[in-house]
This record gives sequence, structure tokens and C-alpha cells, in this order.
Amino acid sequence: MAEITVPAKKFMRLFDYMARIGIDVPAVAALVELRPERIASLAPDHALPAMHYSLLYKAAAAKMQELEQSPPWAAGLGGERFELMCHCMIGARTLRDALQLAERFDALLYPLNGYCMRLLETPTADTARLSYEIDVSESAAIFLPENWDRVDSGLTAARASGLLVWHALCGWLIGQALSAAELRIDAPFVNQDYHDSLSRTISGPVYFEAGENTVSFDRALLDHRVVHTPESLADFLRNSVYHLIAMDRVPASTSAAIKSLVSIDLPSGMPSFADVAAMLYMSESSLRRRLQAEETSYQAIKDEVRCQVAIDKLLHEDARVADLAELLGFTEPSSFVRSFKSWTSYTPKAYKDRMQELGRA
Repeated sequence: MAEITVPAKKFMRLFDYMARIGIDVPAVAALVELRPERIASLAPDHALPAMHYSLLYKAAAAKMQELEQSPPWAAGLGGERFELMCHCMIGARTLRDALQLAERFDALLYPLNGYCMRLLETPTADTARLSYEIDVSESAAIFLPENWDRVDSGLTAARASGLLVWHALCGWLIGQALSAAELRIDAPFVNQDYHDSLSRTISGPVYFEAGENTVSFDRALLDHRVVHTPESLADFLRNSVYHLIAMDRVPASTSAAIKSLVSIDLPSGMPSFADVAAMLYMSESSLRRRLQAEETSYQAIKDEVRCQVAIDKLLHEDARVADLAELLGFTEPSSFVRSFKSWTSYTPKAYKDRMQELGRA
């Protein structure tokens, strides 16, 4: 199980964008214990932990929210409106119920933030569609600065990124990647690389200048149970960008659901495979086939959760190796150290030193 990473240039692109819209970059970076100058000294493709990018994005989104208009990117991901909407959805029984609640929520707040999601369902059709609209006219002056090299593709990114977030969020809610997915984007074609990236993310076709801004999927999925809880939602929201990056790399919504369930039960021990299958309303054989299709296993998922928890506690709680070993179910601290090195290529101490060099005091 390799650590999920993003290149240093992605951090620098976000730093550059924040500076162009008037956000104090060093102050925001300091909130998540990063130093832009340290990251700027790295090669553009140098791999850095995706978890740190997630924390940086969330901090940046909070600052953007303080500006006069809501940011147009990614359906408001990282902002308070998005989090409140998710809390409204999490108590629903089925995906359909959750989306209907979100639609009502968006209708109430549309005059304030310009976001609007609608569920489009025809009883005789095999597919359902989510329509995502955003009015970028008011926010363009703030969030699409003229001197930004991506201003020409801003409308496309605003509308496409919103669809991607809804696609990922729906899959996360039901613990299953949306099948028969298709994107229709009401914005201009940018380039082939961007088209191919979107297509890989949804595992389906993408159309630009489509006259509508929708993501479609198998309508039967609307009847699937919401498998998450307020507790796993809290973890999702703390690291939402990380979870979406992970889904982008390996479209494995079932795996994402299991990670959340395992994280909840971690203090009392890892749940058994049978327990997890029951929580996901699947037979063990069906769950095993699902994980095999996603090219993973329950053991790999448990290791990824352990790695995430270990990194978080190592960096932010100054946890001792012996305490981490006990929390994560290792019989000996040395066993934990060996596993941590296999996950990250560093010992716990070396990993902590590495991240301190990138920005911690």
C-alpha cells in the first residue's frame, strides 16, 4: 500500500492562485504547518503527502469564504455551506432521499451562493441525472483574476469540478462507485488532457458544449442505502480533498466506505470482514468480489487507515511509537516501525523530520 501523494507543483499552483485573489499565502500555509518557500525549493514533480494538500485546500477554502462571494470551485467543497449540506444528507436512508434533501438545501441558499443541484429522474428511464448549475458572473471578478493563466478555462473548471464532486460524494454515500456515469458540461472544451482526466475519474464519456451541466448514472443506485454515519462524515469532511484524490487515483467508493467504518471502530479494534459486509448490507462473497474488482483487499484498506492515523497522530499529537503501535493493534513497537516504513519508505522519526523540514516550527 503506497502513500497517496500529489506533486509539489500542485501546492505551488494553489499558493499562486491564493496570492492572485488577495489571500495571505504564508498565513494560510502556517495554519497547516507548511512553508511555501520550502516547497518551492523542491522539484515540481516531487511527491508530497496528499493529506497535507487536503489540509491546505480546506484552509484556503475557508479564507475564500471570507471574501464577498462564494468560490465557484468544486461545488463549494471545503466551505461551511458544503459541510452543512452534507450533515443534512447523512441521516437519509437512501441515495434518492439524500439527494432530495440536498436539492431542498440548495434551493434555499441559491440566492446567496449561486450553487444549485437538482435530481432529474424519469420513472421509465434506466439512468438518472444530477444537474449542477453555478452562476459565476458575480464571483468572476474575485475568483477569476485577469492575470491568472487559467482564466480562459475558469468557467469549464467551475462547472466540471462541481459535477466531479457530486459524482464522488454520491459514490461515497452508498459505498459504491457510480456505474454508467457520463458527464455533459455546459462549457467549452479546454484540451485533450483535461478531457481524458475527467473521463478517467468517472470511468465514462465526457461531452463539452453539451447544452446542460449534468452527471448521469444507473438509476437503480438511487435506491441503495446510505452506508455512512455522522461519525464517518466528520472524518470525510476533515479530509474531504484527500478522499476525493484517493477516489480519483483508484475509483473505489466501497473502499472509501470501509475506511470510514474501520476508522470509527479503531479504538475498540478492527472489525472483522463479516462485520464490515453486514454494515455495507452485502454478503461476504459480494464484498470480496467488489474489492477484487477495485484491485484491493480488506487487509490493504486496514493498512491504509493505519497509515493515515499514524501520520496524523505522529505529526499533530506528537504520539510515541509505543502508543501508536498499541492503538493500531501491533503486538510490538518494532512491528509497527517495519510496517510504517513499508507504507511510507520512512521510519516514523524520519518521516516526522522530513515534514518538519517542509514547514513545521
